[in-house]
Amino acid sequence: MTIRFDDKVVIVTGAGGGLGKQHALEFARRGAKVVVNDLGGAVDGSGGASDAANTVVEEIKAEGGEAIANGSSVADKEGVSKMVSETMEKWGRIDILVNNAGILRDKSFHKITTEEFDQVMDVHFQGSFYASHAVYPIMREQNFGRIIFTTSSGGLCGNFGQANYGAAKMGMIGLMNCLKIEGQKYNVFSSAVAPVALSRMTDSLFPEGIGERFMPEYVTPAVIYLASEESENGAIIGAGAGVFTRFRILETMGLALGTGDNMTPENIAAGWDSVSDMEDARELFSGPEQTIKILEQADKS
Repeated sequence: MTIRFDDKVVIVTGAGGGLGKQHALEFARRGAKVVVNDLGGAVDGSGGASDAANTVVEEIKAEGGEAIANGSSVADKEGVSKMVSETMEKWGRIDILVNNAGILRDKSFHKITTEEFDQVMDVHFQGSFYASHAVYPIMREQNFGRIIFTTSSGGLCGNFGQANYGAAKMGMIGLMNCLKIEGQKYNVFSSAVAPVALSRMTDSLFPEGIGERFMPEYVTPAVIYLASEESENGAIIGAGAGVFTRFRILETMGLALGTGDNMTPENIAAGWDSVSDMEDARELFSGPEQTIKILEQADKS
């Protein structure tokens, strides 16, 4: 089986370089029509021009593919709306959205300003929301869509100096988890990739000689899978250096104390090992499943 995207249209945000560029090139090689979105700004979000996007489009065309460039900032709601409208005018459908655009403003939490926090949230989270919100009705109507978020271990696990980035990246998972439920019956799947890759944003983080093991193109196969008809709804894939993993959010079966005199913080402390025991932990697809599970445990007690 070869995964192909003939007659499908994909938007990749932040596709002027790094991860986004590699995603865009591979989608085109597999038959997709590609919208290469890139503001062309610096790593911190300053500046901006679409020259980078134009360069990637020319590469795609040189390989025989079909693509158009877009220079909108994903943090600009009107710009995102215009990008989607222009894509529909050009090709009449949108099948896949890869939310990849991002900036960094790393600082420890006590030093970060509210402006620096908002700037990162605006691009990573609000930008992913604006783009997803604009394409979702189109995908729902055509009964096919794949929305892919670019999350990070900085959000899933935490990272020093990245409160803004981590909050945005974990916020995407909350959005993804709701979209996976709402879109499922319309064949609109939402998922996420957590990359470990060398790029402008991460260049200074890798020790010398290690970065070349984490080239952006080593993440792209995970994105291609998540965009395919074979993908699993709601999956979070870790990817880097040719290794592909899965992140899962689990809830333990917990400790049932009842609602009488035994329901004390002291008994939680005493039974913490039982509260934390992962042996029978479950992955929940939706929020109501937690309520059902807790009632089951409460009834057993």
